[in-house]
Amino acid sequence: MQFLSELPFYIRGGNLLVEIYLSQAVPGCILISDIIGQSGRPIMLKNTVLTDQYISILEKFLVTKIDVSKQLANGETFTPLTVDKSDECVTNEKLSFADHYMHVVKSFKQLFHRWEIQQPLDMIVLRRLVIPLLKRLDKIGSKIYSLYKYVTKEEYFYHHSIAVGLLATYTSQIMGYKKGESLQIGLAGILSDCGMSKIPGHIRSKAGKLHEQEMVEVKRHPIYSYRMVEHAKTITQAVKVGVLQHHERMDGSGYPLGVSGENIHPYARIIAVCDVYHAMTCDRIHQESTPLFTVVDELREEQFSKLDPKVALTFVKQLSHYSIGTIVRLSNDQIGEIVFIHDDEPTRPMIKLKENDKIISLQQDSTLYIKDVL
Repeated sequence: MQFLSELPFYIRGGNLLVEIYLSQAVPGCILISDIIGQSGRPIMLKNTVLTDQYISILEKFLVTKIDVSKQLANGETFTPLTVDKSDECVTNEKLSFADHYMHVVKSFKQLFHRWEIQQPLDMIVLRRLVIPLLKRLDKIGSKIYSLYKYVTKEEYFYHHSIAVGLLATYTSQIMGYKKGESLQIGLAGILSDCGMSKIPGHIRSKAGKLHEQEMVEVKRHPIYSYRMVEHAKTITQAVKVGVLQHHERMDGSGYPLGVSGENIHPYARIIAVCDVYHAMTCDRIHQESTPLFTVVDELREEQFSKLDPKVALTFVKQLSHYSIGTIVRLSNDQIGEIVFIHDDEPTRPMIKLKENDKIISLQQDSTLYIKDVL
């Protein structure tokens, strides 16, 4: 076929062969055997280094299994992820959630770079990457709120998209959405910032305050995101609207359209809370992270104006339950463990001090506050 002559070839001697399902393949896998089509002619040749595009081509030819090297093109050892036979998705049973999460972030970064050079968004590839991770939330639970600990300033954008998707999936499940719809909401969260790939790199990586025109460009990213998913057939219109509206606010102060109240789709309202939480708890190039309990205070304050009160209340309540048992540093540098949280004031809990086991109430002592979560 015509594209065969255009494929790059890499010869690797002495690598052991492993047979995998196509759903287990990742960019960088090296074919050990020719892939033969139903006509008897080769579809793709031995020693080809797979990319997302080539994997997508093989999917279109209904290829299910391939032979690849145990070494990736970059020299790293390839460990294929396990397959759930019920839906032919990668489930990563052999990986910890943290390792699976980091694998998805790394792969998402590669997709993001392709979007930067105007390659189209391939929903088949994206779904194959992220859906198995979203499905693992049942076993992880509220530990999902500590994803910010994995983020570096330089990698923030890639972490943020995946983390917002996970948080949106989890929050929607807590709110009573059925699993299938919560996965769609999670996809919307992951896709919400894909349009940042269309923002010039020098703006995204700028350490100082953005100029007015630069900020105007950044605020166009929901439109760019929407355009990237507008014609995708494997996601619902609700997902697409959620992507477009995730920076809108209940009081009309958001962007890009300035819609308000009931005109904002429920998916977008969920993503908005998750987006604010993760962004504030992360170190970013242009802004330091905000202490966790300060973020909780701001979410509680904004639920009365900018954020959907039902979503914000659900998020804060669930986060507060997670925080029992958390080790914290107080403003006087004492270390303690959270033993009780007041529903009406979740950022002023009761704390058992490590040095003497004394229990103090921040609700009663206004001079102290939680400075850091350890």
